[in-house]
Amino acid sequence: MPVASDARLFGRDAVYASPRVRILIVSQMWPGPDDPDLGIFVKDIATHLEALGHEVDHAAITHRGGGPAKHVRLARDAVRTARATRPDVVFAHFLFPAGAAALAAARAVGVPLVVMAHGQDVANLARRPIRIATAPVLRGAAAVIANSRWLADRIPGGADAIIDCGVDTELFAPRPRPPGAGPRFLCIGSLIERKNVVALADAFAELGEGELTFVGDGPLRGVLEGRPGVVLAGRVPHGEVPDWIARCDVLCQPSLTEAFGQAALEAMAMARSVVATTEGGPPEFVTPQVGVLVRPGDQAALVAALRSAAALGTPNPAARAAAQEHDLRRQVGRMADVLQAALG
Repeated sequence: MPVASDARLFGRDAVYASPRVRILIVSQMWPGPDDPDLGIFVKDIATHLEALGHEVDHAAITHRGGGPAKHVRLARDAVRTARATRPDVVFAHFLFPAGAAALAAARAVGVPLVVMAHGQDVANLARRPIRIATAPVLRGAAAVIANSRWLADRIPGGADAIIDCGVDTELFAPRPRPPGAGPRFLCIGSLIERKNVVALADAFAELGEGELTFVGDGPLRGVLEGRPGVVLAGRVPHGEVPDWIARCDVLCQPSLTEAFGQAALEAMAMARSVVATTEGGPPEFVTPQVGVLVRPGDQAALVAALRSAAALGTPNPAARAAAQEHDLRRQVGRMADVLQAALG
């Protein structure tokens, strides 16, 4: 069903004018002691919902690994938490398995479910068992949120609202680039095939100048090690990400697909230009003034994109202005409107 998509904004920050809502967030990703960066974006949403005056509880998985058993525990914990806290609405992040756990919790206490798709959960629908398990979630949801129009087009039945997770424009604020010769390129994310990191490193080698830093880890680390001008920083706490962006001129995200492109948006908020993929959400917010879009597989275009994005200069005020349209407070206010509308 169609739902409202814009929060009321007063002054500097969003102020939610509707009655206080008690919200249970269910997520398969949430920061924990061993994985403090896991699902930080979901916790940020919860924090800002609370700042708008709502009461927020959560049931979540707080660690990587563990196998399917942890999904069963998530469902059990979601139902138990719902019965203890009596929420007005359950808000699931990811269609499955969190969506299935959230549906069980919502039904246990007779309240509506709102579910938000983020990317890989939609890609997983290509697997028949997951598609079958996800179908009741989509049927049972009062509203479905997608973080990009591109992603919404891939959800069976579409989405009721397009709202991305936003960017904290105070945390990710413009900073001067430290002195240094040559363009500095940065890639943030897992070192996996979908992120197209090897093609990026090859394009950087062909460019022949500057420095390329990878922040993240994964199975392709060995393919990237020992390359001239390439720095492998490994996985870093989310709070340190702005420090790394501040050191670069261009954030590179030439993925094979990218449902939204959070790292690119964070770099734009810090007035950095970007190189991003044409396949996914980035074309919805990356304009020629803020960066260059590249079709996966076009290696010559990727080399040219690195050169062109660096030529946009640092800082890039147009990038900052574009990112401010996706301020975290505004986006969470829009989510709050969807949650309120689900109550009928």
